[in-house]
Amino acid sequence: MKIAVLGDFHIPSRASKIPDWIIDTIRKERVDCILCTGDLESENALNKLREIAPVKCVAGNMDWLDLPEHEILEVGRFKIGLIHGKGIVPRGDLRQLEWYAEKMGANIFVHGHTHKLDVGVYNGRLFVNPGSATGVWGGSTDGEPETMIIMIINDASVTIKKYVYGEEEVETYEWNGRSFTRKHREYSKEDN
Repeated sequence: MKIAVLGDFHIPSRASKIPDWIIDTIRKERVDCILCTGDLESENALNKLREIAPVKCVAGNMDWLDLPEHEILEVGRFKIGLIHGKGIVPRGDLRQLEWYAEKMGANIFVHGHTHKLDVGVYNGRLFVNPGSATGVWGGSTDGEPETMIIMIINDASVTIKKYVYGEEEVETYEWNGRSFTRKHREYSKEDN
């Protein structure tokens, strides 16, 4: 299964629209669904995503839309938990995020709120933060690059395509039935 993961748009208060390269990438990748970590702020942004693929979206601290606080998605052997991350202090604290992942029974845990792209393994779980699709400032940043993730889930592995302003970096994480480990990393351009 191929899933686009993105969030922290803040449209229209801090950005005018979803960047064209993100829409183009999601279409080109032909994703099965989109996971959104919230802070859309507008129905227009959500509807734009729904034109491309089915969307699972949670409420961010700046959303006034009727959205759930969390979502759980089962894909093969994996259970994916999805939250925004509001209420986590400091933002992105892995111990607190792990508590939510444990509570939801998730071995893949998608979260946002920090506006910073971050993917890694913590105590055997895969934590995925797509950063901010529009690169706008947030409570813990003055602004970051425009970022998103394409997550490709296979039987015993998850491939993460991290995009920063359209540049791709690929990481593969293997699942041994109990925990994830990072297998390898590839870049779309040669390292300098």
